[in-house]
Amino acid sequence: MAGAPPTLALFTDLYELTMAQAFWQSGRTGPATFSLFVRTYPENRAYFVFAGLQECLDYLEGLRFERQDLEYLRSLALFDEGFLEYLGELRFTGSVRAMAEATVFFANEPVIEVTAPIIEGQIVETYLLNQVNVQTLLATKASRLVHAARGRTLVDFGARRTHGLDAADKLARVSYMAGFAGTSNCAAGQRYGIPTFGTMAHSFVTSFVDEIESFRAYAASFPDSTTLLVDSYDTVEGTKRAIEVGQEMKRQGHRLRALRLDSGDLAELSARARALLDEAGLDDVELFASGGLDEHDVDALLEAGAPIDGFGVGTKLGVSADAPWTDCAYKLVEFEGRPVLKLSPEKVSLPGPKQCFRRRDRSGAFDGDVIACAHETGPSDAEPLLHTVMDGGRRLGPDPTLQKLRTRFVEEFAALPERHKALVNPALYDVAISSELQRLQRTVARQHDS
Repeated sequence: MAGAPPTLALFTDLYELTMAQAFWQSGRTGPATFSLFVRTYPENRAYFVFAGLQECLDYLEGLRFERQDLEYLRSLALFDEGFLEYLGELRFTGSVRAMAEATVFFANEPVIEVTAPIIEGQIVETYLLNQVNVQTLLATKASRLVHAARGRTLVDFGARRTHGLDAADKLARVSYMAGFAGTSNCAAGQRYGIPTFGTMAHSFVTSFVDEIESFRAYAASFPDSTTLLVDSYDTVEGTKRAIEVGQEMKRQGHRLRALRLDSGDLAELSARARALLDEAGLDDVELFASGGLDEHDVDALLEAGAPIDGFGVGTKLGVSADAPWTDCAYKLVEFEGRPVLKLSPEKVSLPGPKQCFRRRDRSGAFDGDVIACAHETGPSDAEPLLHTVMDGGRRLGPDPTLQKLRTRFVEEFAALPERHKALVNPALYDVAISSELQRLQRTVARQHDS
């Protein structure tokens, strides 16, 4: 085992383990419930898209401290040997209630509730927050691009500028879940069964003395799937050379698929390229745009009438540039049957296990949510959103396929009223707190005031 890498069990903040030892030594090992939620919206957001549940359940089922993990913890000279032996036998034995992945949700609504012996529930906080935060953040950003694109093709180009390998793969997964056509990331394509897309880089073009020869070489390799990058030197001249190659391909029984524009005034250049293509009888050749785009750029281009058929988006999507973090939290809400809360200014939490109920209007559109105590039946015209997905440390059923998650997202997003999808200053969705949960919050707060 010498030199073996740490397991995911060690992916936890140190204070989770120091608290765990203090819990263990003081005999506080009873059942606890933790709620995972997002407190507030980033600027120009009024909803989130829940993602990351499958990885969380994988982690919980496989939670185990191996020898190399315990040897590292022993080297810190912080922990009691008996506690380290306890960790060596630790497995997650609790239950999980959660919203379905790809569900649209709102601030302060719990998307996951974990009930387990308190040490188990505490240690898993770091991993659960990490996965839900990054995947929800990226899924929400991707959904905004899907909304802005108005049905045009979107491809994830973000792998090279995301914050690490895991983020790149998860970006490909959740952007596909949210409606992207695919990704440039081959590893994610293999891992998740996502369609992969690629064109060429400027380096391919500039490696040839003549631009047109680079186009001919690429077309010879990919006669039925060629997209030519036309802005290495002069975009209009590059387009004319691509048209010449496209006509050569047509005479040979093949078809130039698309031109890619990656710089300059994309609205003007796409209009000129479209006119040139149509005039040359290549009206079936598509125009694909890339180059530091986000949802605002895509929206502005389409508002201006740019004849662009698809977009490759990377950097600003991959790091959710305008909102690179969420105010997500994982809070203890009940211990040994006693509801608890946090009363810190601007961080007051809701006590006890909870349920979220969603109303819909006659057309099926979302019409208001209610956060309630878990035992409440909720409004008669509302559906519960949290369901038990794990019990006794084991899943209760198979994970939905990524294709099913895509379908669910399409249905969810279609049911979200347009005013909440606005890219700037969206209307806030109505989320109420049940009268019973409000009473419980006041009661628990008074206990701490006295």
